[in-house]
Amino acid sequence: MGNRIGLIGRGVLAALLCGIGLAACNSAGGFVSPDVTNAPAAGFVDISPGSEEEFIINVGRRIYFPEGSVTVTDEARITIEKQSKWLKKNKKWLVKIQGHADDSGSEAAQKTLSAQRANAVMAELVKLGVSPKRMWVKGYGVERPVTDCDALACKSQNRRVVVNLREEFDESAPQ
Repeated sequence: MGNRIGLIGRGVLAALLCGIGLAACNSAGGFVSPDVTNAPAAGFVDISPGSEEEFIINVGRRIYFPEGSVTVTDEARITIEKQSKWLKKNKKWLVKIQGHADDSGSEAAQKTLSAQRANAVMAELVKLGVSPKRMWVKGYGVERPVTDCDALACKSQNRRVVVNLREEFDESAPQ
């Protein structure tokens, strides 16, 4: 047992010394390691005011709901308020509000629930001064699930509304 601790201790000491040595190498000899922490995110190099990238990164486009609910929570309301301010300032954008669900019930019930969630978000945006003529809703039910997570986390992430910017109306927009 004592010998094992000695080996572990020596390993820790060796790792510590290597780390110190590598840290010294970052700026030694005129070489500087790149600042990856503050590097631009891939795909979002030129975030300009009023751009879709600005909306996604700085405002947020997802609103989450509790299971079986269409009630906009206080937390969701914060995001919707930021969205409304941005949308009122950037009037060139149309808005497709997409509802999603992963709750108990039939496929038809899921579609209805997801459309109700999207309508709840649209109602909040209208209440905050965004023109309803720029917006439309589509309920997808369980058609477009989030899949890059474990079952429990995915289930809660699927209970969402995504506010997407559009340059023109699509086929799901009311005529």
